[in-house]
Amino acid sequence: MGLSTASVYPQNTEAAFEYAAELGYDGVELMVWAETASQDLATVTRMVRKYAVPVLAVHAPCLLISQRVWGADPVAKLERSVRAAEALGARTVVVHPPFRWQRRYADGFADQVHDLEQRSDVAVAVENMFPMRADRFWGAKSKSAERLEKRGGPGPGVSAFAPSYDPTDVGHAHYTLDLSHTATAGMDAAALASRMGEGLTHLHLADGRGASADEHLIPGHGSQPCAQMCRSLAASAFDGHVVLEINTQNARTRAERRSMLAQSLAFAREYLAR
Repeated sequence: MGLSTASVYPQNTEAAFEYAAELGYDGVELMVWAETASQDLATVTRMVRKYAVPVLAVHAPCLLISQRVWGADPVAKLERSVRAAEALGARTVVVHPPFRWQRRYADGFADQVHDLEQRSDVAVAVENMFPMRADRFWGAKSKSAERLEKRGGPGPGVSAFAPSYDPTDVGHAHYTLDLSHTATAGMDAAALASRMGEGLTHLHLADGRGASADEHLIPGHGSQPCAQMCRSLAASAFDGHVVLEINTQNARTRAERRSMLAQSLAFAREYLAR
C-alpha cells in the first residue's frame, strides 16, 4: 500500500514521505508537479534514504496544472517519467490519456506507451478519467451529488480526453483504476475493472459520491465499491500497488490530516488482507 504525495497537499512532497514513514505505508507514489522537489530525482532519492520509504510509482506530470513541468512536449515528458521510475526503482508510471488538443501526442500515444514498455521493465498504467460536467458551475460537490441521485445518473458532459476518458476504449497492456474518477464519470467501477482484466496493475483507492467534480474522499465515505474492489483484488492474483490518493485539503491541522491518512490506510489493510 502506497501513499500518493498529492494526498498531503498543500503540504509538500517531503511531508508525504514523513507521513508514510510515521503511519506505516509501504511506499509512496510520487506526483511530479509544480513543486521543485518533486521534479528533482536527487532530492527525491535523499528523501527515500532519510525516511526509508521507497517510491513505488511515478505519476507523470500530465495534469492541467503541470503542463509546463519537465517541458511542454508530452511525448518527451512521458519518456522522462519512465526513466525517472527506473532511476528511483519504481515499478509503475501512472499517466492520463492525452488531451484532445494534444493532437500529435494523442495520435501516437498508444504506440509510445507500447514502445516504452518494450524497452523497460516499468509498466505504463493508463488511468481512467472523467468528463467535464456543466452542472459543476451550480455547486460541484455535495450539491451536485444530490442532484445526480435525484436525477438517477450524471448530467451531460464533454470529454477533454482523446479518444476517450476510458482507456479501455483504446486498449493498453496496463491500467490504473481510480475509484474517485469512476464516481465523477458515473461509471460502473466493477465493470471497468472487468474490462481492464489482468491489465489492472495499479489502484488509486479513494471514494466519491458522484459529484460533478473529482472528490477523492476517504474510502468508505462515498458511493464507490471500495471494500468490494479491495476484496476482489485480494482474492485474485493481483500483485500491483494500491495507492491511497485522497484529498486532505480541508484538514485544519497536521493531526487532522494524519488521522485522515491513517484511516485510509486502515481501510486498505482491512479489506486487502489475504
